[in-house]
Amino acid sequence: MSGELIGGHLDGLHQTLENLRQHEPLLRRWGRVLAHRLSGGHRLLAAGNGGSAAEAQHLTAELVGRFREDRRPFSAIALCAESSSVTAIGNDYGYEEVFARQVRAHAGPLDIVVLLSTSGRSPNLVRAAEAAREAGATSWACTGPAPNPLAEIADETLALDGPSPNVQEAQLVLVHLLCTAFEAELSTMDTLARRRVS
Repeated sequence: MSGELIGGHLDGLHQTLENLRQHEPLLRRWGRVLAHRLSGGHRLLAAGNGGSAAEAQHLTAELVGRFREDRRPFSAIALCAESSSVTAIGNDYGYEEVFARQVRAHAGPLDIVVLLSTSGRSPNLVRAAEAAREAGATSWACTGPAPNPLAEIADETLALDGPSPNVQEAQLVLVHLLCTAFEAELSTMDTLARRRVS
């Protein structure tokens, strides 16, 4: 019985990753946009609940630290990791506001807000997308199957087909692919800059 469950889980993950492959053009474009925005002094904010919170922190760690190449750090904040803010806002304004209020505090025009959710139905992420729009920031949602409320409110959505555990696993791959595209564009920008100087 356990063998069938494990095999079924792996088959589901394979299908979700194949679905992710179909979004390669979007990920490449997101990587280019992210490189130009962050290089221009803008920032990325990321949020999620549960396992998606871990992926949000993973993404910001790769940007502030590095992914593959040694390069300068970029401004990226995982809103879910701000434990004092999350608990204070949750206590004073309700859990649905824990990310939206932080977006209002930190986001400005041309900043990017990445919202990760396997269901796309978390009210606190939907509110964060609304707050991003009010701030003039760009919101990117990474969700499970669409349609869902977060996909409908975000500026752009990468929706993956599959059960929640497989979507969550694929989101880690998604984070790494976005970082790959981001650093590739940074390299292209550096090459072009050197050519202009010479």
